[in-house]
Amino acid sequence: MITGKTNIVGLIGDPVEHSMSPPMHNAAFKYLGLDFAYLPFNVKTTVLGEAIKGASALGIKGLNVTIPHKTNALEFLDVIDNPAELIGAVNTIKFNNEKTTGYNTDGIGAVRALEEFVLVKDKRVVIVGAGGAARAVAFQLILSGIESITIINRTPEKALKLKNEIESKIDSNIFYGNLEILEKEISKADILINTTPIGMYPHIDDTPLANASMMHSDLVVNDLVYSPMDTVLLKEAEKAGAKSVSGLKMLLYQGAEAFKIWTGKEAPVDVMEKIVLDLL
Repeated sequence: MITGKTNIVGLIGDPVEHSMSPPMHNAAFKYLGLDFAYLPFNVKTTVLGEAIKGASALGIKGLNVTIPHKTNALEFLDVIDNPAELIGAVNTIKFNNEKTTGYNTDGIGAVRALEEFVLVKDKRVVIVGAGGAARAVAFQLILSGIESITIINRTPEKALKLKNEIESKIDSNIFYGNLEILEKEISKADILINTTPIGMYPHIDDTPLANASMMHSDLVVNDLVYSPMDTVLLKEAEKAGAKSVSGLKMLLYQGAEAFKIWTGKEAPVDVMEKIVLDLL
């Protein structure tokens, strides 16, 4: 039951109707007996600043930030933590003592998901895609001590741009190229991460970025797409004997990090996972 004592957190984005975050977080709050409620708010770009300031004024404890606001939200924050500043985007906001602090838990979520299967330190990583997700994951991997990253994109100019942006902010060992070098790079890699929407519902039968013949059994393959969970890329990884990591894991762990930022408590990830699996 929501009362005058209930702590409100939520999500701002456009659209937000599809988000798994409200049921995921509300299930976690209920399980731990916390007097919190998570609500989705559809916010247009033109009123983003007013929405963030209004949330603070209303006593809302925190917000998740999703497309298309992750970058633009930066200008309305008082403090930005180091990963979010490097990435140039936030996905979590905490309101505390009239101070608005921004975080980015996307990269942390991706690394935690990978580390269920392999420690990322000193590993060679291939990232396919050069958008916001690739940027967040790349920075967090570098902060976690990986050996190298190769950014692969259909348009290599975009991969080069991301490489240059990352190298301007942090010491790193980054290479780039187009899909023609993907097989060669996979043969040398420990981890392959797809940050593109290829294989996402409803296009679940799209040709995979990499097939089983391009992979090896020591490879860990992470597809950030989580609908469906068993993407065409992950099916190919399984054929090759590689370890497969569903995008659901990143969704869960980025949410768990936000949960801890707001509540100071470890999130019950298994409870969050069950509710999302039920919905999917």
